[in-house]
Amino acid sequence: MTSHTLSHAPTTTASLSKRLAAATLACLLGGGLVFLAGFSHIDALHNAAHDTRHSEGFPCH
Repeated sequence: MTSHTLSHAPTTTASLSKRLAAATLACLLGGGLVFLAGFSHIDALHNAAHDTRHSEGFPCH
């Protein structure tokens, strides 16, 4: 009979600088996507973003 010990993976916390870098990157990416879709001259891209906002329940105007 063998006994198995459950080992938990060590929890690591990201340093403050890594968390700030990730948050900054996420904000830049999100802002870029919003402005790309909002100010796009391609009607299909703008309309797709517009319809998605309405289908998710977010007012846009």
